[in-house]
Amino acid sequence: LLSLLPRPSHYIGTEEGSVHKDPASVRLHCALAFPDLYEVGMSYLGHKILYTILNDRDDVFAERVFAPCAESGKLLREHGVPLATLESDTDIAATHMFAFAVTHELCFTNVLYMLDLAGIPLRAADRGDDLFRWPLIVAGGGCAIAAEPLAPFMDLLLLGEGEEMVPELCDLIILARAEGWSRSRLIREAVAIPGIYAPSLYAHDATGALKPLCEGLPTPGRRIVADFDTAAYPERQVVPFGAVHNRLSLEIARGCTRGCRFCQAGVLYRPSRERSLPNLEKILENCLNDTGFDDVSFLALSAGDFSALKTLFLGTMDRCEAEQISVSLPSLRVGSIDDDIMRRLAGIRRTGATLAPEAGSQRLRDIINKGVTEEGLMLHVRKLFEHGWQQVKLYFMIGLPGETQEDIEAIVDLCRKVRDAAGRGMPRLQVTAAISPFVPKSHTPFQWEPQITLEQVRERIFYLRDAFKQEKCLKLRWHEPEMSFLEGILSRADRRIADVVEKAYRKGAVFSSWVEHFSLEPWLEALSECGLTAEEYTGARSLDAPLPWDHLNAGVSRDFLLRERRRAFEGKVSEDCRYAACRHCGACDTAAGPSLLPRTPGLDEGTHHNSLNFPQRDQQEHQPTLDENGRLLMPPKPPKATEPPAINAALAVKAVRYRVWHTKEAEAAYISQLELQSLLERAMRRARLPMAFSQGFHPLPLISFGRALPVGVESQAEWFSIVLREPLGTTEVMKRLAPRMLKGMRLDRLEAIPVNDKSVGAVQETFSVRFTGPDKARFMEAWNGFAASESFLFTRETKKGPRTADIRPLFEVIEWDEHGTLYLVTDWSQTYISPMTLARAITPWAETHQLKIMKLSQMFA
Repeated sequence: LLSLLPRPSHYIGTEEGSVHKDPASVRLHCALAFPDLYEVGMSYLGHKILYTILNDRDDVFAERVFAPCAESGKLLREHGVPLATLESDTDIAATHMFAFAVTHELCFTNVLYMLDLAGIPLRAADRGDDLFRWPLIVAGGGCAIAAEPLAPFMDLLLLGEGEEMVPELCDLIILARAEGWSRSRLIREAVAIPGIYAPSLYAHDATGALKPLCEGLPTPGRRIVADFDTAAYPERQVVPFGAVHNRLSLEIARGCTRGCRFCQAGVLYRPSRERSLPNLEKILENCLNDTGFDDVSFLALSAGDFSALKTLFLGTMDRCEAEQISVSLPSLRVGSIDDDIMRRLAGIRRTGATLAPEAGSQRLRDIINKGVTEEGLMLHVRKLFEHGWQQVKLYFMIGLPGETQEDIEAIVDLCRKVRDAAGRGMPRLQVTAAISPFVPKSHTPFQWEPQITLEQVRERIFYLRDAFKQEKCLKLRWHEPEMSFLEGILSRADRRIADVVEKAYRKGAVFSSWVEHFSLEPWLEALSECGLTAEEYTGARSLDAPLPWDHLNAGVSRDFLLRERRRAFEGKVSEDCRYAACRHCGACDTAAGPSLLPRTPGLDEGTHHNSLNFPQRDQQEHQPTLDENGRLLMPPKPPKATEPPAINAALAVKAVRYRVWHTKEAEAAYISQLELQSLLERAMRRARLPMAFSQGFHPLPLISFGRALPVGVESQAEWFSIVLREPLGTTEVMKRLAPRMLKGMRLDRLEAIPVNDKSVGAVQETFSVRFTGPDKARFMEAWNGFAASESFLFTRETKKGPRTADIRPLFEVIEWDEHGTLYLVTDWSQTYISPMTLARAITPWAETHQLKIMKLSQMFA
């Protein structure tokens, strides 16, 4: 079905770094599932970590599977093809464990979508007790500790970090299958592993609280990797065929103790743990060499709070600039980077900076414990301006607890101040305000607070929209209110919502996190049919009433959350416990008592605590640069288009240019030209070839291609050209590059061409065409009739509208061999039309997947 699927490369599983084993040679075969599109799932580091850990074992084979887009899902159903793994194309139902990463609430129906496509009963109760009939269905990820809406569909939920927990579960499944256990016995045994929760062993009591059904069950709790510096990291990663974040994400730290009272991740990843600098340097070097990525991003909940950020960043920049590798710092807080870092960032790009004050007024920022003052924000913005930034994006939430109309008006006022930060006589900054409705989350001090209604959200957005229309250099963007409304229902939901999730799925609610697929109507209908209302879940919660997650241990105490809630409404700020006093949340081992978190077997007390490289951050507080009159100095003007920033002159040297001939067969035929460009660049980086780069704002390697090969068409004669800055010979280039090429792309030969040669398209190409459909006689008759004709008018749609042309002159030779294979010689001297398009024009009744086209040769003028 590959030729029928949109983005077929996302289903072939042959990426560099992908692992291929014989499923029959392992004791456990599992599918790691991400319930969203390939390009989203391949950006998720958690998947890559578990993929590496499990595949490093000889007895386990872990494959990937993603949610097919709606069109692909429909094709699978129409052709009766079940969902399968990427690497071995094994039906999911034939694997031993189907493990989902659930990272947000709006993907709940996508979990059911994937189970359904796999032919697996949605509900755990409908799968029976035979462990060998269906794979064990499990889920983990950030949402797992408050995922009661998924409970009836799951055999197990994994709470917390999986680096140690998942291998332990795999060992248990291997034992269970070897000894012929029932599914129910495996589930009962699994809960002895710290971090594992079996929803079927709990039920609601008369008060509505979830209670264990049998005596002696350990309290399920969030598990962490106590020594994060020794935690596994995938130095050999799968290099994706396109992803939302198509770069090396280097996880420098895990956890955040800033204590923003709306932030669930800030609670569910405590304590704060950093990787050591020597370890990060080793990981970075190995990852870049093995993947060929040209972009590094430091990953942490708050990268700017990494205690050794300046040391790490400046050292990384020195290493990466020599090879034209960019470095980015997402998740930066106001005031979290100093002048030295900002200066180096400015040398990379100045497209825009993003800051998150979250609220317009200081009163409201103190309520949510954001730790950002207006003075700090303005200083940060002035420093950005000083270093040449012209655009700033500010994130705000509306509907926060304690919010008033004055707080909404303060958003407009703060944006004006940021716009005018440079002072009179200076250019204004372009400011974009991004607005999101506040959604109360479990395990936060605000878990008891109400979410404002849809009408209130719209009123506040419309007010801001009208206010911004009157201002120059201010723009407003906002998150869809209906999506936040649904998120609010699901984020604090109990098991009753499971019926709603299933009904909504049956009504077509999939990919609900995508605006183009989102519809609130199926969810509202499902709620009504189940006798529930949205207000039951978005409204305020009594402090005394049971919460759907009370039976689970998140590692922070209820008392701590209530203290922080009280401090919020008193307007009191709680400082970051990494660098200030302990707030006694319960996550760490302290003199007052052990951590509430369950321990990895064998670990003693004292292992759960904040761990930093330096006791204090290695950055200096920056100050604005003033002239002798106390005014902000004029910042350097951003580079003009005619004056691009200079790159290292050595990188732009053109020593030699080669045309590289290669094949593109089998699965590689389904990789598009656009995808291939970045994949070949990474292959050459892995091969350590000294590529030459262009000059300009965004220097790129000097790689050029011939005419793009249509997706699905194979070739034995493709080429690209590459310019090297060192005069390596053809033998050396072949030796380095051949092992790094993608599966299905075999190097054939290299030929030296003039360094300044321009890419040209072939004027003549040879193809073979095989028809695999049932009516081959009809196929041959159509082509014989075409060959005998003097002209053949064909109308096709183009960007400029329909175009009609005589396509008969495009074919110089039309011949058959004794096996019924068609051979064509085409003439592109006047025009070019895709060979697949031409074949379909002559036999429009033939399905695309029935036409097997292979390019055999190219000839130049």
